[in-house]
Amino acid sequence: MQKVNSVEAVALPLSLSNIDTDQILPARFLLKSRKDGLSQYLFHDLRFNQDGSEIAEFPLNHKPYRDARIIVTDRNFGCGSSREHAVWALYDYGFRVAIAPSFGDIFLNNSYQNGLLPIVVSAVQAAEWRGQLQAAPGAHMSVDLQRQCITGPNGVSITFEIDSFRKRCLLNGLDDIGFTLDLVDSIAAFEKEYRGNMSWLEPEERAAEASAP
Repeated sequence: MQKVNSVEAVALPLSLSNIDTDQILPARFLLKSRKDGLSQYLFHDLRFNQDGSEIAEFPLNHKPYRDARIIVTDRNFGCGSSREHAVWALYDYGFRVAIAPSFGDIFLNNSYQNGLLPIVVSAVQAAEWRGQLQAAPGAHMSVDLQRQCITGPNGVSITFEIDSFRKRCLLNGLDDIGFTLDLVDSIAAFEKEYRGNMSWLEPEERAAEASAP
């Protein structure tokens, strides 16, 4: 997983609430390989008509937003099923930050595990930023994870909250498995000390170790 520190990029306003994971990546594309490019299916049924033509009203189809790396949306983003593919599609398209008043719980965890930074702000603040982005298509926002600071399209900055463990993992590019592997030496030292202090718990195993050449 790539490290997350700071992002300064075009931001996409998406003023829809309760966008579920099937809208982010429709179920019929779940069997597609990530190597084939899940980004082409991102928001597929919101972006495209049945004949494959673009839906003009969807903001991601507007040229100023095509290179967006930050998405500012409404409440309960990523609700619905637990598919990790939804986060993959967002990430593979290029998004690195998702800002909303609330997220689906499983989507939130999947984001942390895949290097997508989810940030919770008030509904009023999210709506204000979406309005600014709609008024100035292609406007940039910036996010500094180390400082826990977001700078809006108008240049005004606010701070945001994030769990310290999640922050540490994102800054170091670690998912849960990576975090555990990073502690291998500490785990080995603990097990060695534990066995020394609790030798009566594993007499057969210790005897086997002692008789090994």
